[in-house]
Amino acid sequence: MKKLIFVFTGLMAFSLINAQSLEDILKKYSVAHKIDQLSNLKTIKTTSKMSVMGMEMQVERWMKNPNKTKTVTNMNGQESFQVFDGEKGYMVNNMGGTHSVIEMTPDQVKEMLRENMFENYWMNYYKDGLLALEGEEIVNKSPAFKIKATLKDGFTYLFLEKNTYLIVKQSITGNQEGMISESFPSEYAVTNGVFLPMKIKGSFFGTEAIITVTNVEVNIPMDDSIFKPN
Repeated sequence: MKKLIFVFTGLMAFSLINAQSLEDILKKYSVAHKIDQLSNLKTIKTTSKMSVMGMEMQVERWMKNPNKTKTVTNMNGQESFQVFDGEKGYMVNNMGGTHSVIEMTPDQVKEMLRENMFENYWMNYYKDGLLALEGEEIVNKSPAFKIKATLKDGFTYLFLEKNTYLIVKQSITGNQEGMISESFPSEYAVTNGVFLPMKIKGSFFGTEAIITVTNVEVNIPMDDSIFKPN
């Protein structure tokens, strides 16, 4: 009996030592992604190429601390954009047949701001009590922490590789639509002081896409007029 108690006590101690709270995991995630260093920057601009269904387009993302952002997509000379001026969001989707400026819905704005590197929205979810740790899952043959955000329109999942705390997968599931998007960031690197994945493979409503970052610029001049729906 004493031996059994000793073994049980040892297993409990081992579990407590190795168990990590959601708060601890998110802190290590912030350190791994060098998020604190972003507060020292004023602007970030990324240029990427995106391949979708055999077509290639250029994507430019303009970000101004703390929350202004603009994404411009160019395919065969046709430009579409989404922009948030700090208060409202606007968009033009020429590729989708919408040639005039329309105001974005609050949910569309939230989705766009997830791409703004100055917006650490996962920590905001945590502060709002929307996150839960759901154990582990194998991603790319390695164990990853699975974190769930419960939102009014569905669920968003973050997968952090257990050894590095880097994001290796993100997915969004809608209440009505089911799986909306799934992405797999990889090839992390520091470019001009900014740490980010240089390649992202993913799908949106079942359409496969590959995004490759080709250039990163920091602290370049960005007049507020850039973030107006011109």
